[in-house]
Amino acid sequence: MSMITATAWVPRGFAAPFPVKYNFDEGEFQRIAELAKLQLDDANEDLEEAQKPAAGDGRPTVEDNSGSDAEDPPRKAVESNGDDDDNLKEYDLDHYDEDVAMDQEKGGENMGMFGNIKSLAYHESNKDDPYITMQENEDDDEDREELQILATDNMLLAAKIEDEVAHLEVYVYEDEADNLYVHHDLMLPAIPLCLEWIDMPVGKSSVENDSRANFVAVGTFDPDIEIWDLDTVDCMYPNAILGQGGEGAEDKKKKQRKKSKKPNDEHHVDAVLSLAANRQHRNLLASSSADKTVKLWDLNTAKCAKSYTHHTDKVCALAWHPRESTVLLSGSYDRTIVAADMRAPDAKAPRWGVESDVENVRWDPHDPNYFYISTENGVIHLHDIRNVPSSPAASKPVWILQAHDESVSAFDVNPIIPGFMVTGSTDKQVKLWNMSATGPTMIVSRNLEVGKIFSTIFAPDEEVGFRLSVAGSKGVLQVWDTSTNPAVRKAFADRVAPVDGEIKERLVGVQDDSSESEDEGEAEKENGK
Repeated sequence: MSMITATAWVPRGFAAPFPVKYNFDEGEFQRIAELAKLQLDDANEDLEEAQKPAAGDGRPTVEDNSGSDAEDPPRKAVESNGDDDDNLKEYDLDHYDEDVAMDQEKGGENMGMFGNIKSLAYHESNKDDPYITMQENEDDDEDREELQILATDNMLLAAKIEDEVAHLEVYVYEDEADNLYVHHDLMLPAIPLCLEWIDMPVGKSSVENDSRANFVAVGTFDPDIEIWDLDTVDCMYPNAILGQGGEGAEDKKKKQRKKSKKPNDEHHVDAVLSLAANRQHRNLLASSSADKTVKLWDLNTAKCAKSYTHHTDKVCALAWHPRESTVLLSGSYDRTIVAADMRAPDAKAPRWGVESDVENVRWDPHDPNYFYISTENGVIHLHDIRNVPSSPAASKPVWILQAHDESVSAFDVNPIIPGFMVTGSTDKQVKLWNMSATGPTMIVSRNLEVGKIFSTIFAPDEEVGFRLSVAGSKGVLQVWDTSTNPAVRKAFADRVAPVDGEIKERLVGVQDDSSESEDEGEAEKENGK
């Protein structure tokens, strides 16, 4: 099984020209060891909890098997025949624990997981290591050139599940060369549900407030939010974790609350469904969850600054107002949309209603008085924020569009070309729309062979304003140059350069050499070769 659940573009000029290789130094070891210890402690607590018998069931435990003829399970697992026992006698394993304890009392190393790693010799350069005979050569320069990202390249991020393994694929899109390829990838702890690009450094000390960076926040079925540096290749752990799994979670009181699924003001307790970075207050990241809360995170401290409970069901969509930087739009499975001012958490926020579960929300980037809502019933709503209803049931949209017969699982409004909208659905269709003063008109409908559509996003730069990324249930990512479609060129003739002759439609995907070779092999079999 392969599937892409979310995508995100990185604007040009933010990615480092030469991404660096991950450096596992002593400081990084200490940071990872602390995070890993928290996870190991939690796993041990879960194991101990599972081994405790239910009250009154009368079953013996591993510690107390009195009155039972059954053998102790751990002991039974290591027992073997007499010959093996004789061979193991020389190691005196019966007194192993006593020897380890004695060694530790004498100041010896703990030989647990990663216990002795710090005693390994470390050399600043491979030239100083006597055990490395093949020194660095020109291959390193070639590797560096392969990692290079040009100022005319875009990064494109895809949250992917493949063969039950979750990871983030970092693509590079070369528009002039019609090339899309995987630059590097990052392993994720659970199925990813949402992505948000971040333009400030997180989890790094000694950086200035106006520093630019290239990071991504990832929300998954786990309640924690991981933040990764996209300019570092082969990372082992995220730069920061927002939630109970982050640094500082070793507080016993916080750890005790991990067992509880009750929503709280400090971290999410269920899947993270949506993320929204504030482009004006760059240290603020909003998140929404299946725990029915919206949380505001301070990226400088990696702590939750405020928690909001405007909804009565899962909150699945978020969008910051383009100009009013403290107003956040949120949509929920409770079939309402709230436009709340984050500075007034206790004030009654404007609320609109729709006919079914909300899927996505978007502000109009060209006129922020309006916002769009997509729903599970395949409907798009356009609302004027200045027209606040007395109740959700009294909501009066500017217009309603039955865009698809199934859920509008993805849609976007082009930030470069006014009036250009895309919708994607679980019916596997992608539709492009021209929104004029009289209402929306469909330009083209297309099945791009990516399965059920889970993500459709326009590129953020003017040079590639007509490029559209599309991904879905087949695990395939496509970049569609919509300006090469005749209907789009006609609808937005004033925004596309005139070209003589016929234009071939551009659809750029990743070249799959393995599938081509498999097809060739099957063809040879059919021909009897």
